[in-house]
Formats: sequence, structure tokens, C-alpha cells
Amino acid sequence: MDTFRAFRIHERPGGVEGRFERLTLDDLAAGEVVVRVRYSTINYKDALAATGAGKILRRYPLVAGIDLAGEVLSSSDARFRPGQAVAVAGSGLSETHDGGYAECARVRADWVVPLPPSLGPADAMRIGTAGYTAALAIHRLEENGQAPARGPIVVTGASGGVGSLAIDMLAARGYEVVAFSGKAEADDYLRAIGAARILRRGEVDLGRRPLEAALWGGAIDNLGGEVLAWLTRTVDYFGNIASIGLAAGPELHTTVMPFILRGVSLLGINSVANPRELRLRIWERLAGDLRPRHLERIASRTIEFDALPGAFADYVAGRVHGRTLVRIG
Repeated sequence: MDTFRAFRIHERPGGVEGRFERLTLDDLAAGEVVVRVRYSTINYKDALAATGAGKILRRYPLVAGIDLAGEVLSSSDARFRPGQAVAVAGSGLSETHDGGYAECARVRADWVVPLPPSLGPADAMRIGTAGYTAALAIHRLEENGQAPARGPIVVTGASGGVGSLAIDMLAARGYEVVAFSGKAEADDYLRAIGAARILRRGEVDLGRRPLEAALWGGAIDNLGGEVLAWLTRTVDYFGNIASIGLAAGPELHTTVMPFILRGVSLLGINSVANPRELRLRIWERLAGDLRPRHLERIASRTIEFDALPGAFADYVAGRVHGRTLVRIG
């Protein structure tokens, strides 16, 4: 196609403006693979970028959307062929490189993951960057010795995309999963996808001692701030905490005592700068032993491309649980 439609973000005095435009391939960042995009998703980072509520983009203008799935239109890299089903997630899209909110995308070959026959583009994006990040966290936890026998895993920010998919995957692997959530209206949803228990943020005494009673075998944290500090004080001996997000703040006030007296490990989860071998391994697990069992429930909303601009406000305001699929093709 000579031109195609894209949702592009521009910097303006005092903020940003996102709008639909018609582009050509020459307008996009360089890359070896051109993809006909069929689906993308809405992530919290997408909403922050599109509304200017957070500093996500590092250059302007840039096509938004941190992930995409579709089929290869052309490739100068011999690893890919026209018509091949592929996905790109967690690779700097909509940060430094034009992203997935477009009918066509041009991306670097090392970011592109061939989809197995068992995982089509729609399900790949129901999983998306959120599922990739959750799977990466579980992979890192288990590489560092985490196992169901070590005790319950608490997941904070439980009703979000990463939290929801982490709960689903952990429960399927035999972990007792405790959902830490501030949304009472999400209780039934969280139990349906695998949460054994639910903790209310307002009902938990976070404490202030260097070490509190050991409550958890491990944790996946999407919040940061005082909640992450509490987790360092309450994870049991040789447990692991996967730190993914900072929805509650970027600061961490704790001591070295959990790490040197209980042997707790704090694992940073970065979904962007992964070696290709690791990226392929995580997607292999997402199509296999870590494939979420409740994708249709977690990603229960599908919107058309035209509806995209009106969908961001609910994410910024925290009114969404689960995942939203964006149909672009």
C-alpha cells in the first residue's frame, strides 16, 4: 500500500497531541521488516504516552502503540518471509521507534518473533507486552529457585494487564496466588482467573520495621514505592521479588536486612532490552506451559482502530481491569 493510516503523537507547547494521519513507509523509523498490522493493544504506557500524562516517548513525532501482531509484507532479513505471522512486543516501540498503532509498521528484524501455529495474531496481542512481561517475571523467578512449595506468591496491581496475566500463569503452575488490589469490584474477576485470596490495600498494615513477619514465598510487584518496600520486609527466606512497575511511585525506602538476613532477591524486570534468545524462549513458553488459560476473560474487550483515542482516559484514571485488544486490520 502506498499510504496507510496511523495514530501518531506530536509534541506541542505544554503537552502532546495524538491524531490519525496518513503516512508512507518513508515516514517510519528504519527497520528490516515491514508488517501488515492486524492487532495491537492498550497498555498503561500507551495511555500515558497518548495523553501526555507520563513521559514515555523520547522523540517526536512517533507512531504510538508498544506492541503489534500481523503478517510480514516484506523483509530484507532472510529469517522472515512474506505472509509469515509475527508479533513484536517489549522492544522500545512507541518510545524510540514507531509503534503498532498503524496499518503498517517497519521494525528491526531482531525484535520480530515468528508466531507458532497454535498462537494467532489476536491471541498474541491478548497476551501482548503485558503477558510477555509477566512471563519474563515468572521465568526469572523460577530461574532463581522460586517454586510453589516455597509458599504463596503475592501479585500487586493485580487487576491490571500484567497482574492479571501473572495471576493466571502462576495459578496454572500450581502456586497459591494472592491478589493485592484496591478495586473491590474486581474481586470476582480476580478469583475467576486464579487468585486464591485477595488483599485490600487499605486493609494492610505495611509496617515500618526492617523485617516484618514473613508472609510470602515471593512476589510480582507492579507498584513500587512503599508497597515494594513492604514486600522486601515480608518475603520469606530465599524468596524472590520481581519488580516490574512503579504505578505507586519510583522510590524504594528499605534496608539491606531482608537481603542479608533472609536472602531475599530483588529482580528487575526489563521487557525492552532482552537478548533475542531470551525473547524467543519467553514466547515459546507463552505458546506452551505459560499460555494463559483465561485469555478471553482477561482480554474481554475489543475495540476498532477508530475508537482508540477515546479509550485512553479510563486507563490513566485506573478504571480498567484486564486487557483491551485493538483491531487494526
